Amino acid sequence: MSLELLNFHHLFYFWRVARSGHLTRTARELHVSQSALSAQIRQLEERLGTQLFERKGRRLQLTETGQLVSSYAENIFGLGQELLGRLHGESQGMIRLRIGSVATLSRNYQENWIRPLLADPGVALILESGLLEQLLERLAHHQLDVVLANEPVASDPDRTLHCRYLGSQAISLVGPTEIWAGRTLRIPDDLDGLDIALPGPRHAVRAQFDALCLTAGIKPRVRAEVDDMAMLRLIARDSGWLTVLPEVVVQDELRTGALVRVGQSTQLREHFYAITTPHRHRMERLEQLLAGSLETPAKDAPAR
Repeated sequence: MSLELLNFHHLFYFWRVARSGHLTRTARELHVSQSALSAQIRQLEERLGTQLFERKGRRLQLTETGQLVSSYAENIFGLGQELLGRLHGESQGMIRLRIGSVATLSRNYQENWIRPLLADPGVALILESGLLEQLLERLAHHQLDVVLANEPVASDPDRTLHCRYLGSQAISLVGPTEIWAGRTLRIPDDLDGLDIALPGPRHAVRAQFDALCLTAGIKPRVRAEVDDMAMLRLIARDSGWLTVLPEVVVQDELRTGALVRVGQSTQLREHFYAITTPHRHRMERLEQLLAGSLETPAKDAPAR
């Protein structure tokens, strides 16, 4: 079959149904009748000479060939969405760089990473925050150019990803100055029974900290578990508890003397990764950021 005989309108309808698994819902989203949508997909199946869906209860499930066609359609129409985004930016004389970051990531680290672009009048930044899996889904659909995360991800046959290590920063134990000035605690040995605030279970550092405590048989009194670093900063500042976090999150409080560093462990670090897809549109500025060739702050520069 020649390419001219492949109806991309039919392929688009198939792609939308494949993503949702529901014929009725997709017909409503596309503002067409269910019968018209079914007819379009049947024509595509006839053109390809194979069945693409089989019904499982109320849902449509892709056949083996349907999965193959869906993967190609994902690239075709995902890149089409990326093209429209690029053209929208170029129509305004700018390059749009769409960056996602996990909600638990230090915001100052993200700012440091993009800082070389902040003074570039030719770049428009689109910054999103969310759960890692949701961001990776948007990345796979070419709705993001790169995802910044504090944990690595592996590729699988259904989703090829490139995961690049960017660096790391130290994690500290901080406390109110009026209580802890001049004192030092070992992590985790001296934390048994002490009131403490921690990053939430979704934060990559939390697993490291829990493993240290479990190995040492230490049980601190966990008073708060917080995913968002900005909120953890407020708790560290106002609660009076000890707090485990990237030290730069509370850099202002440390500088003014409201908080002091009480301890630090070489076994606790937050690591950073840039995740991309191999089929992305190559942008010189993004490639330079990934390669570290743009001028950037020092490795341990402030990061929140």
